Amino acid sequence: MMKKSMVALLALSVVCIAFAAIFVKLSEAPASIISMYRMLFAGVLLSPIIFRYRRELLKPTVKEWWALMAAGLFLAMHFGFWFASLQLTSVASSTVILALQPLVAMVAAYLLYKEKVSTKMVTIVFISFFGVVLISWGDFSFTDLSAIFGNMLSFLGVTAVVAYFLIGQNTVRNLTHWVYSFLVFSIAGLFLLVYNIVTGTELFRYGPREWSFFLLLAILPTIAHVIFNYLLNELTPTTVSMAMLLEPVGASFLAYFILSESLTPLQVIGGLIVLSGVYFFLFNQHRERRNRTL
Repeated sequence: MMKKSMVALLALSVVCIAFAAIFVKLSEAPASIISMYRMLFAGVLLSPIIFRYRRELLKPTVKEWWALMAAGLFLAMHFGFWFASLQLTSVASSTVILALQPLVAMVAAYLLYKEKVSTKMVTIVFISFFGVVLISWGDFSFTDLSAIFGNMLSFLGVTAVVAYFLIGQNTVRNLTHWVYSFLVFSIAGLFLLVYNIVTGTELFRYGPREWSFFLLLAILPTIAHVIFNYLLNELTPTTVSMAMLLEPVGASFLAYFILSESLTPLQVIGGLIVLSGVYFFLFNQHRERRNRTL
């Protein structure tokens, strides 16, 4: 089986990232502002740790800096698109689109890195995605134009975060995950700052409630991304994306307790399917990797 430490880290990251949709739903600030402060505050929070690795900031080559810039841009696009999606459609609808990540990651990894995935693994991913669909079935809309646009934005967010992970798979190997996370978070925040200035979006006039959400988003879900960046040293982008299929499960349960949203038997069944699918995916990937090394 996969190392217990990796399983524990994946579980912690899923719990942390599940809070993201809840905080965004509760916030009334523009999506680009929420995204910007999430990234900038995350960079500030990582600064004390980065001081220990400050010499490593001089390590990236020109080519690696371009890769870091691209990763930061895609991360900024991911949060901008997804947070905007959450303001137009339901948490369930937005996260079911976001759950396409492992499918997009598999296709992209095959095209770019010739990373092969067995038919069994593809089947498990589709079964898990079916579980996500069950969770979101009652909220998914094909007629509400606003919701449809929100779903489109969510899919753009998927493609952006997969690009971010694929870049990270190469770049993170040359930097510690702390330095990599600090750099891409800061770069993403700066890209969003420029966007907000160009579009004339208000930067500061928000109440204490909004600032608390900005800070919470910088702490809990960002912990998940730091963990993901660390795990890219050992796991493939497809595996990391597969674990993120659990986000709709966690978000649905959190929405039940925090936002008083209903939790139907169909959603419970869907959640169990996703949990089973992720378990078998990780188990089979570990077995395939072990067989290749024998």
